[in-house]
Amino acid sequence: MSAGNSHDVKVLNGLVEGLIDSADGYREAAAEAADPGHSDWFEARAAERRRLADDLRAAVRERGGSPEEEGSILAKAQRAFMDVKAALLRDDASVVGSVESGEDHLKGRFERALADAGLSATTKETVRRAYAEVKAGHDQMSALKHSLEAQRDADNPLYPK
Repeated sequence: MSAGNSHDVKVLNGLVEGLIDSADGYREAAAEAADPGHSDWFEARAAERRRLADDLRAAVRERGGSPEEEGSILAKAQRAFMDVKAALLRDDASVVGSVESGEDHLKGRFERALADAGLSATTKETVRRAYAEVKAGHDQMSALKHSLEAQRDADNPLYPK
């Protein structure tokens, strides 16, 4: 594997790890969500993240590398925290807030990869295509979070009507 390919493989594997973390987070959010519609949406997003991870794994193999198969230890710790938080708060807004935080992190990873001048043009295009889906998912999660927050505020008896 050439030095250029080595850098590309490292960056791609970092993104694969982030996508695995995201898929795992969405899967856990689906299990924690009280609203079946949210649960279904989280499951669909988890499947999308797994597919994107598979696409980037294929790109790693094309460049002569060995693809990442697991998520990060830090993400596992964050999901454990999310489990405790959801058990205490028992509402979809807290679950969505935790997932949205993870989505911010994943989006940032992709943006750093796109700004990496050391990536080959081919790898950068692969990352750009995956980023479009990551950003769309991030934006939808952010909109859901804000919608749930607004609903919670509107349901508050102290909220001026």
